[in-house]
Amino acid sequence: MAVSRNKSGLVVVPTLLTLGNGVCGLGSIALATMGAEELGQTRAIFCAGAFIFVGMVFDGLDGYVARLMKQTSQFGAELDSLCDVITFTVAPVFIMLTLTDVVPLRFLWGIGVLFMLCGLLRLARFNVELDDDDDHDWFRGLPTPAAAGTLASFAVALPAVQRLVADTSSEAQQQLGLQIMVVTKYALPVLTVALAWLMVSRIRYPHIVSQLAHGQWRFFNLVRLVFVAVALFTVHELALPLVLCYFALGRPLAVWMRFVGIRIRGLTAFGRLPRKGV
Repeated sequence: MAVSRNKSGLVVVPTLLTLGNGVCGLGSIALATMGAEELGQTRAIFCAGAFIFVGMVFDGLDGYVARLMKQTSQFGAELDSLCDVITFTVAPVFIMLTLTDVVPLRFLWGIGVLFMLCGLLRLARFNVELDDDDDHDWFRGLPTPAAAGTLASFAVALPAVQRLVADTSSEAQQQLGLQIMVVTKYALPVLTVALAWLMVSRIRYPHIVSQLAHGQWRFFNLVRLVFVAVALFTVHELALPLVLCYFALGRPLAVWMRFVGIRIRGLTAFGRLPRKGV
């Protein structure tokens, strides 16, 4: 979110941060589509995924700097969404197309279009429903940066997986690496569809930074954060897809389990299921 009309030269900083987000998105697309010739396939797709995460940093900083400088404006909000379209709805599609080739191209194209359209709808809905009085501790629907980061995490993890495959000292690690690559190729299109649906859903997702700032995190959430930190420290890039998939899919899974539990209790109350001791 960048700038209002102010004569100060510092007013340009939030806008540059926002534009940096868009530049990262374009860089990710370029690397995923044309970077293999210069950098090699693995390094190019890794850098494409890394650009998504750099864009996430810019996306977080521009709003923070704009609020800190008291330079928030409608112009900045619109510019932020336009750059988000490039980095978080279009660029991840090219990463997905590069990482999997087991599905016919027309289906992959359709999946990519679905992800992009749902991302656009998610951003538009967020802008319409944005309330200045909202404490922003929760999001309605999976945020587009989280969806994009989940897909990009597989690109970032690719070099680590290929190192496992190339490890001639351990056959078990080679088999593990091969299995991860096969599962990723088949699971990524399905995951992309799931992420598209979650972006336009009404499932609530926590704004981690905001909740930490307001001291609203429970002890169990802190424990989970510690486990995530340990996982990232021990297995590095391989933990990133697991952590982000858990964030994206954990909430809908919990909602589904809660619904099933209520449904089972309701059926039991009406005598449709046998009770214990009967």
